Order: sequence, then C-alpha cells, then structure tokens
Amino acid sequence: MSDSHSLSHRELELVDALRRLGGSARSAELARMLDVSEETVRRTIKALNKAGAVQRVHGGAFLAGPQSATSFARRISENQKEKARIAALAARHVRDGMALFLDVGSTTAFVAEELRQKSGLIVVTNSIGAAQTLANHNGNRVHFLGGEMHSNERGTFGYVAEQQLRRFSLDLAILSADAVSAKQGVLYHSAEEAQLACVAAECAQKVAIAMAHPKFADTAPHCGPEPRRISVLFTDQDPGKKLTHALAEWGVKTEIALPGKTG
Repeated sequence: MSDSHSLSHRELELVDALRRLGGSARSAELARMLDVSEETVRRTIKALNKAGAVQRVHGGAFLAGPQSATSFARRISENQKEKARIAALAARHVRDGMALFLDVGSTTAFVAEELRQKSGLIVVTNSIGAAQTLANHNGNRVHFLGGEMHSNERGTFGYVAEQQLRRFSLDLAILSADAVSAKQGVLYHSAEEAQLACVAAECAQKVAIAMAHPKFADTAPHCGPEPRRISVLFTDQDPGKKLTHALAEWGVKTEIALPGKTG
C-alpha cells in the first residue's frame, strides 16, 4: 500500500469510512456517510485501488491487506443483479411503520437499500451497513444490537445481541442464510449467526428468507430457525423439485424475482 501521506484528504476520509464500516461497503453507503455523490466515491475508490489501499468490487470496495478476504466483502460482490431483484421483491412486503429485523447478510444489505423508500420503520439490526443505510432517514428508528463485533461479517453477535433482540416484538424478520436443505431447512456456517436467526424468528410475526439461487446447492453445518416458522422464501430462480416440495410441506411460500418483473 502507498504511504498514507501520499493520499488526498478525500481518499483518507474514504479509507477511514471503510474502517468504521467494518472494512467493506457499497458505494451508495459510502456516499451517504461522506455526504458526497456516488460518482465521487467511485472516482476515489478507483484512485485508492490504483494506490493499493483498497480493492474495488462491482458496486463498492473493501480495505486491502488482512481485511481483503472478509466474508462480507466477497459475498457482497457476488450475484449482485439477482440480489437486487430479490431485495426489490422483499421490500414490497414491507409497509411504512412496520417493526422489522434485518441481519448481516449481503442480500439483506440490498434490502436495506430498497427500504430507504419506506418511512417510519422501526428497524432492529446487528448489521453495521443496514443501520448506516436506514438511520436518520424518512423518520426511521434504528436499534443497533450490542454484542461482540465480528468484522468479517460487519455485525454483532452473541449473548448480548440475542438478549437485546428478545426485547422486541417484530412484524417481520428478513434473514439471509448460507444454504438451504430439503431435510433441515436454512443453514449457516456460523453457529452464532444461526442462533441469532433463531431468536429473530421467535420475535417476529412473519419470517422471510432472502436468498440467491446458488445457495440451493450449498451446505453448512448449523441449523437456523425451525422451517415451519418461515413464511416466505424470496429468491431469483425455482428451487428445484425436491426443495420446492419440502418448502411446500413446511408451509413456506416461494416468491421468485424474475428478470424484468416488478410484481
């Protein structure tokens, strides 16, 4: 990386913003934080990428060095068009004034962006990005959960986060997952993320999973919420015969965000 003294004031501000946001962020998120245009952010990221200070991905950037392999930075750069469609579909199920939970998933980061069109939301989240996106906007009230910070996921987890979440009565929980099984339901690589998802499901009247289709073929070791607690799966492709049958048996509705479709 270039010596920090060679970076401009704007570039140093953006690097500092990335640090405060857990090491990675989307351009829109950085633009709001720095109160500049997205075009300015893109130009700054391009310069920082050339200097070796950050690594650029489609729609954002993450810090170079030890943080460059963070899970969130990798995930946010994958399947972006599909995630954007899923997010738009999920957001149509959110009404102004609802109380909802958003987790640290990359797809739910896209959902948070879509929810900026809503007003008066009560948002409970363990995600730095979701909190930053929705706080102080359109009369939203954002409650950021405490607990242990996991910089790779840009969020908080553990006993404190779980206990704070239990204090809320939610209309909707929008959750991500790392995989889905026709036998065991939604799965996670992190035991703490799986546990927090279970708590969110217990606190919500309705539970939605937002998941892009590549995860239908993945697996993970930790079970999330009991499948029958889930109301709807938002995705971008048909899950396949076996999984579709299992979802129907559990009472999970599947809604597919197809290219070019808005309803």
